[in-house]
Amino acid sequence: MPFDSLSFGIIALAAYKPDWDLFRAQLLSIQAQTHTNFECLISADGGHEEVQEFVTREMGGDQRFKVLGFRDRLGFYGNFERVLQHVPGNAEWVALSDQDDSWYPTKIETLLPHLNDVSLVAAQARVVRRPGNDVVAESTHRKDVSLGSLIAQNQVTGSLCIFRRDLLDLALPFPRFPAITQVHDHWLAVCAKATGGALIVDDIVQDYVQHAANVLGEVEGRKSLAKSLENVTAMSRKYHGGGNPLALLRTANDLSFGWRRTMADELSRRCGEPAQGAGTELTAFASGHSWVSTMRTLVAGLRRGEIARSCFLEFVAGSPVEIIGRRRRRD
Repeated sequence: MPFDSLSFGIIALAAYKPDWDLFRAQLLSIQAQTHTNFECLISADGGHEEVQEFVTREMGGDQRFKVLGFRDRLGFYGNFERVLQHVPGNAEWVALSDQDDSWYPTKIETLLPHLNDVSLVAAQARVVRRPGNDVVAESTHRKDVSLGSLIAQNQVTGSLCIFRRDLLDLALPFPRFPAITQVHDHWLAVCAKATGGALIVDDIVQDYVQHAANVLGEVEGRKSLAKSLENVTAMSRKYHGGGNPLALLRTANDLSFGWRRTMADELSRRCGEPAQGAGTELTAFASGHSWVSTMRTLVAGLRRGEIARSCFLEFVAGSPVEIIGRRRRRD
């Protein structure tokens, strides 16, 4: 079945204590889409009644907008998984939505035809800062990269992508890694790239809004080495109890090998036969990976400009803990 103006899909929106002005702008931008055959499922991660009342009032009773309420709070990663678990079987495509951006009217119409060729397509956004509406960047400059480079450094922002509904048959439930690095859009992108293909296009399809309450913000350009060290130190203090060398190394491993190993192992287990050539790139990050294969993948991505230098150095910094962990698993 071709993906066209008649295709029915689901917009999956994860909400948590939204800024009501930004939430209103986002909902109205979804309602104004030129492709109208969709339902918007809103998973309220707490505060269900308040979100329901707001959506009903602001959407003027538009029956396409449905709020799912739950008593238990799962956080950002779990909330997206939960709303995706409620996507009906008759949907042909799924688009992810944050609660605080602003889509351009032709976003779905622009991206949907690409699903005739790939499982997932992602675009670009203009980055703006609120309050003030200052333009931070005219484009997010995401890149279409190889699977190995995509595993190493994510290029797909969830709010900028749309994918075939059958991708969820592979991607759900989400894998778990006990650190902050587990990210829903990275997992979905890797699943798509390894099986039905993923594409990143240059079209700018929305405003990506930066504000004080962002869970994950847009990095303004490539991180400097000093900024990378500052971020790793802050995360070490928060998640590993301090900024000492061992805590820094553990955090570096979380940021590099840990989550990538989890994705590679789980995807290999689930799909069995990935697309031709994908198996080699998966094993470069899987448990028991060959260091030659891993470094070849990382260096190749760095040389092609698909992996930032700061990302490459995070893998270098994460290597000591990775080596120790492999020795302990063997013993």
